Amino acid sequence: MTQVIADFKEMFLEQAQYRELLYQMTKRDLLLRYKQTVMGAAWAVFMPLVNTAVFSVIFTRVAPIDTGMPYPLYAYCGLFTWNFFASSLRFAVNSLTSNPNLVTKVYFPREIFPFSSALVSLVDLTVASLVLFAMMAWYRVPLTSAVVFLPAVLAVHILFTSGICLLLAMGNLFYRDVKYLFEIVITVWMFVTAVLYPTDMVSGRVGFLLKLNPVTPIIDGYRAVLLRGHSPFTPAFDAAAVISVGVFVIAWLLFHRAEFQFAENI
Repeated sequence: MTQVIADFKEMFLEQAQYRELLYQMTKRDLLLRYKQTVMGAAWAVFMPLVNTAVFSVIFTRVAPIDTGMPYPLYAYCGLFTWNFFASSLRFAVNSLTSNPNLVTKVYFPREIFPFSSALVSLVDLTVASLVLFAMMAWYRVPLTSAVVFLPAVLAVHILFTSGICLLLAMGNLFYRDVKYLFEIVITVWMFVTAVLYPTDMVSGRVGFLLKLNPVTPIIDGYRAVLLRGHSPFTPAFDAAAVISVGVFVIAWLLFHRAEFQFAENI
């Protein structure tokens, strides 16, 4: 336990020392993501909007479902928050292997790479949230005092996402199959999360397994504070918060202890 505390103290001090590098890496990755694109940062809004339109047709005309609110609002809130998670992971998985010169020749805490991936996607999340607020105004869904809980939901989301980013970046460095398996897993993961439909609609053993997914209560937490005007703190969300902290702490510790092997495996 003493060694773990010492490791975390060292890790936090390094992050504070290299915070300017994290900022520069994030700025670089943000510029590279939209370089030579006509729409630029508008892609952060365009894709969830297109998907919202497509699934709104399916779940309001073809196979109607009751979400307790206008379906486009339900779907967009799920999609733009899911996109933060998925895009963070998508960029993090190659974040170490795509920077071999920096990883092997310059010393700095390597977790800056996956952290930068999450921060860039956080910018996209912020941009995409503007459309959600516009949609809320259109459907006359007001913000309530429950919005004060939004930072708590965001913090849990960021912790869980950052933890998975660390694990993916490290895993892909040691086993290059990870980036291929990731695309399959992230596609399946989206459809077993309450992004497009309430998982409460699924019963039996499958429904029970879906409820074990920690991303669902996080996304439902956004809907609770923004669209329903409720507190996000349910037993499911509380469990997701504990899992998120655990995943982040364990992933960061494993990443830190494996850093000395990165150069020889890249």
